[in-house]
Amino acid sequence: MKYILLIFTLLIVLSCEQKEQVDAIVINANVYTVNESFDTAESIAIKDGKIVYVGSNDEVFKAFGSENIIDANGQTIVPGFIDAHCHFLGLGTNQQSVNLVGTESFEDVMKRVLDFQKERSQDYILGRGWDQNDWEDKTFPDNVLLNKLFPNTPVVLTRIDGHAILCNEAALKLGNVTATSNIDGGEVILKNGQLTGILVDNAENLVMKFWPKQTRAEKIKALLDAQKLCFDLGLTTVDDAGLGIEAIEIIDSLQKAGDLKMRVYAMVSATSENLDYYLNKGIVKTDRLNVRSFKVYADGALGSRGAMLREPYKDKHGHYGLMVTSISDLQNTAKRISNSEFQMNTHAIGDSANHAILQTYKKVLQGKSDRRWRVEHAQVVSPEDFKLFENIIPSIQPTHATSDMYWAEDRLGSERVKGAYAFKELLNANGRVALGTDFPVEYVSPFYTFYAAVARQDLKHFPEEGYQMENGLSREETLKGMTIWAAYSNFEENEKGSIEIGKFADFIILDKDIMTVDVSEIPHIKVKSTYLAGELQ
Repeated sequence: MKYILLIFTLLIVLSCEQKEQVDAIVINANVYTVNESFDTAESIAIKDGKIVYVGSNDEVFKAFGSENIIDANGQTIVPGFIDAHCHFLGLGTNQQSVNLVGTESFEDVMKRVLDFQKERSQDYILGRGWDQNDWEDKTFPDNVLLNKLFPNTPVVLTRIDGHAILCNEAALKLGNVTATSNIDGGEVILKNGQLTGILVDNAENLVMKFWPKQTRAEKIKALLDAQKLCFDLGLTTVDDAGLGIEAIEIIDSLQKAGDLKMRVYAMVSATSENLDYYLNKGIVKTDRLNVRSFKVYADGALGSRGAMLREPYKDKHGHYGLMVTSISDLQNTAKRISNSEFQMNTHAIGDSANHAILQTYKKVLQGKSDRRWRVEHAQVVSPEDFKLFENIIPSIQPTHATSDMYWAEDRLGSERVKGAYAFKELLNANGRVALGTDFPVEYVSPFYTFYAAVARQDLKHFPEEGYQMENGLSREETLKGMTIWAAYSNFEENEKGSIEIGKFADFIILDKDIMTVDVSEIPHIKVKSTYLAGELQ
């Protein structure tokens, strides 16, 4: 009998020794893998920051052992969200300036600026987030009151989309801006021949090139502040749409030091200096940083009437908008990038700008089908141009539709607006869409993105039947757009975007099942835990 017990004990020991020891095992989960078959699973095993098993509770313990068992208690797990178009550094920077999002009048804007200055007492004041379309008076504000309240302190208040700023006289004097100032791709707004303080698109540079530069310490704080906000909301990769050399090098150094853990897909601002530097240097790729794309601007924004349209704005006679980069410069830049392995990601809002970019891409790519060049926003597209997205990835932001729906038809008219925010039509054209928020233009939450894509409603559940629902996305399409398709748009689909063996263990645990919960509950879903490389953030 003792002999039998000894044999039995040895068999147990040998059995345990045969199990592969891993860093963590997740059990009792409702895992949406987002693999090719969109399978679900119960458990995940993690080793060295990567997934080594996905399957059932019973099977995971047959092959693996771990001292770290994470019991999900039946809660839903999805891959870590990827925001395919945002301004990560800008989000953090905004925490150091006046938050003007949600202001209901210009008087409300002024109160926030006064309160901010009373608390901070800064030599220069920056604010961002006002949108005149949300006010009873929907015309652009002027700087008369701003000049009275701040006669000596330069103040710049940026519109929510970043494509217009309001400057007081002290700020305008930094750039010697006068009523006769002009700049290609920009507009100095006058009223009765006098400066209003509003500068649109490239005209912003008349002042901002003289504005004090952000210090290295301020950039570091901004990045770390943004990281906390993003991890709390389940983001594990961010595509920062427009970074300079210094910012990218700071991100790299913080990641190497272990302070910045967020994965960053960096779109380099396509200035002449940056193009020369990175086209010579080549792609930069680590586990957390990927520098292999350039961000280019074609036109401005629809809200500030800077988006370039093929026919005039319905609410501004004879006005077509602005190309902030000339066609010849766009073509030259595209040609340079096409001769490298870098990706070109171009901001295009208006139908004219989208047409110009799609034609430029077609000309320089000459039929190459896997360059994964992107159109950022693809907001207003002519019917005949949708087919040109076959090999061009639409990088779109669902909350733009639900933010702009109140006034988009005023700008575009009842017919042209049918080709605006046409997410389903873009998906049908390409087979994939990459989804993002464009934060801080919109709020950071991926759940708002998910809700806007599926329900096509704002947070007040308006309109009741959804906005242009023929272009809504299914929940499966939306989750893919925020994970595997976004990863694909970054050339990273083999390392992230789904919960599969060999990929990074980037995943989040949710308090509700995003795929089955009542659609009205989606914006209120909370992230219980965010894991990056298997580590709780």
